[in-house]
Amino acid sequence: MHYVSLFDYAAASPPVAKGLLRIVAVLALTAAVAGNSPQPAAAQDTKASSPRSASSIGPKCSVVPDLARLELPLNRVAFRVSGGLPVKVVAIGSSSTFGAGASSRSASYPSRLEGELGRQFPGHRLTVINRGVNGDEAPGMVARFEKEVIEENPHLVLWQVGTNALLRDHPLNESSKILQEGLARLKSTRADVVFVDSQFAPKVLAKGEDAVNASNGYLASVAKKEKVSIFRRFAVMRHWQEVDKLPFETFVSPDGLHMNDWSYACIAKWLGFAIAEAVSRPIAVAAPARQ
Repeated sequence: MHYVSLFDYAAASPPVAKGLLRIVAVLALTAAVAGNSPQPAAAQDTKASSPRSASSIGPKCSVVPDLARLELPLNRVAFRVSGGLPVKVVAIGSSSTFGAGASSRSASYPSRLEGELGRQFPGHRLTVINRGVNGDEAPGMVARFEKEVIEENPHLVLWQVGTNALLRDHPLNESSKILQEGLARLKSTRADVVFVDSQFAPKVLAKGEDAVNASNGYLASVAKKEKVSIFRRFAVMRHWQEVDKLPFETFVSPDGLHMNDWSYACIAKWLGFAIAEAVSRPIAVAAPARQ
């Protein structure tokens, strides 16, 4: 069968050709106007605020297993995962848990972590609840434990603490037992607990190396004595600058303190890896009592 196009027909008939040229010109003008028209505001806002992966908005985020590793296994989470049971995580802390510096709450580290855990444990129901409050310190967090943490019946609690006390020149130390009090309340629920230490950022470093090391060191000493793990966020972020050679502008917000979309996503990736690795270790089983 032989097909004849409109252009073939137009070539054979000059009046038709003129008509077709007019139609093509009108269509081209219409397409140009439509292409230059502004996008609806709602669509622009949605696109601007939707979170993206760390790799899509900055340099590659590569986890260093030894630096990410938690000291202790997460037995409660491991038991839930091995039995195919839902896992609930509560992240409590201050502004860097809330998500200050992020483009939206969905770009905070707890929100990102839920996605990371979904990738680490495909097919499992995992929920991460954000209980960060801007400006909060350890006493305020412990005061919120009953209603905002314990009533959620979590299987894992991520407790980010210490930065605001350091910035306000009364860092946590041996004179206070607020961390021990808080841990006792969390342990009574049988939840796994992981501390998250301060961020590596200009405003934190401005307090002086000795003060920063003492604050993070005290948190680590309490974790060891109380047999809970600590996620070394300070060391991870220092690795970004000193080893990966990333400038602060890449992973710290313009305020010099809070993280940004890329660093929240990358920290969530590191933490997701750390949790998965800790869960993969053999679950300790108590030996039977002697008769």
